[in-house]
Amino acid sequence: MTDIVIALAVVFVTAGALLLVANQLELPIVPFYIIAGLLTGLVVGQPALVDLALWGIAFLVFVFGIRVDIGDLQAVLRDGEVAAFAQLIVVAPVAIVVGYALGDLYGFQDPFRNALYFGAAATLSSTLVGSQILEREIREGMLYGRLASSIHFFDDVVALGAVLILSADVLADSQLVTSKIGYGVLFVLAGLLIYRHGYPALVRVADGGEELILMGSISILIAFIAAAEAVGISIVVAAFAAGLAVRSEGVESLGVRNGIESIKDFFAAIFFVTLGALVSVPTPEVLVLATVLTLLVVAVNPAVHAAAFVLEGYDGRTAFLTASNLNQVSELSLVIAIQGWLLGTIATPLFDAIVLAGAATMLLSSVAGRYEQLFYEIVLSRFLEGQTRHIDTNSSIDEGIAEHVVVIGYGRQGRRIVETLEELEVPYVVVENDPTVRGNLRENCRNYVFGDAMASYPMELARIRHAGLVVSTVDHRPVSESLLEHDTDADVILRADQSTVASELLDAGADFVAVPDILASDQLVENVERVLGDERMVATLEADHREFLDLMEVLETERRYG
Repeated sequence: MTDIVIALAVVFVTAGALLLVANQLELPIVPFYIIAGLLTGLVVGQPALVDLALWGIAFLVFVFGIRVDIGDLQAVLRDGEVAAFAQLIVVAPVAIVVGYALGDLYGFQDPFRNALYFGAAATLSSTLVGSQILEREIREGMLYGRLASSIHFFDDVVALGAVLILSADVLADSQLVTSKIGYGVLFVLAGLLIYRHGYPALVRVADGGEELILMGSISILIAFIAAAEAVGISIVVAAFAAGLAVRSEGVESLGVRNGIESIKDFFAAIFFVTLGALVSVPTPEVLVLATVLTLLVVAVNPAVHAAAFVLEGYDGRTAFLTASNLNQVSELSLVIAIQGWLLGTIATPLFDAIVLAGAATMLLSSVAGRYEQLFYEIVLSRFLEGQTRHIDTNSSIDEGIAEHVVVIGYGRQGRRIVETLEELEVPYVVVENDPTVRGNLRENCRNYVFGDAMASYPMELARIRHAGLVVSTVDHRPVSESLLEHDTDADVILRADQSTVASELLDAGADFVAVPDILASDQLVENVERVLGDERMVATLEADHREFLDLMEVLETERRYG
């Protein structure tokens, strides 16, 4: 226990000092966490670091389980299933063969088992790093964010299965392996059962008390981890099942999610710092293993994913951006390696190489994420823009439509705009690329394009050159800037999350930029003036607002359940 306390103290002192530098320079924090870990590793022993890493990963997997939306995943997994299976069919065997050859070259005691560890590290991608980079894109329904998220989920399920198998003391004991897998399945089923029945009951008993719901959520996590320790399976598997048990939808969940997000930052720091601390001074053998592994992760794996998405009919830009966010060693691959280290079944040079490659790929991914859009536009766009089958299949446009409104995004704002346009009998085209609303597009929109608004072909299909007005409901700055680059005489209305960004977009050619916070303030002032001017307006104001909220609830239900 003393070693853990000392390790935590060193972790947060070094991480805190370096985060001040990162914030001042406005740089990604992950590289600074890993640098803090390198310093921490000089004074903290490896056993304490391994324990810290496992607990950090366990809580982060719990948070990932909370975020899983089963309904949304069904839509995106269907779209990403070809790439996901290509990953297992192509990348995994290649990585295992390479790992076996290297293990045999360096005289590993069990080259095949070590090749499996190497293959897992080369094949699976990081949910933690990938979701951090894509957080905004996923929230705004960007197709490549959704697809990458679905692959992360697939990888995590595969990795958790591997962790369950490794929870057995020896792989040769098939009965023990089967029992561990059975326990894992029971944990997941228990999580889904609580999700369906137990957690709603907790919310009802709490009667809106966010603190009680948060404590109940943490208690579920602790109970699952204690049960996992009792039956001898990895706490990471239990944490994932506990995350599934905690509902993430509904107004009552906002406080819980905010509370858990704050705790998540604590454990994210632990994970990244301990990852850096586990990096040791590499021998030539470790350097070769880590270099080969890194090349497989950052080049071969994304290339196979991109090719699979293109073959599936996606445009080149979506395929590239999805694949480029799948180029990190998974934190669950590190769990697998740690499990092997604890059991003594992984060669020490390979363990060190997986840790080194994990730190390197996470650093590269955090930095490269800032430049991937630019890289695609300059280098790859001319080669990958030709694929349109997926867009054509999922789009419907009246031929010759002109002087119409192009609506970017079919979320709440997009739906209200479309309803207004239909009432006014104004022609329109909706451009959307969120798979979870594709069914609603088909049912409710006369003209729609299912594609990326930042790619050229979907906007050509939407006949933006012939449009009279372009309205974007997305406050993603790259989307707004790309819309202003089109050769069109249409008026352009955009959305921004900051007034400074809005001013810059106006300078770039936008006719109007909506800033939600400012609009909400204006609406609030308007309503205050209505109430102060005539007390009889209070009843009308309340009725109108209730009607609006009821409509939003209906739209949200339709979005989730079709």
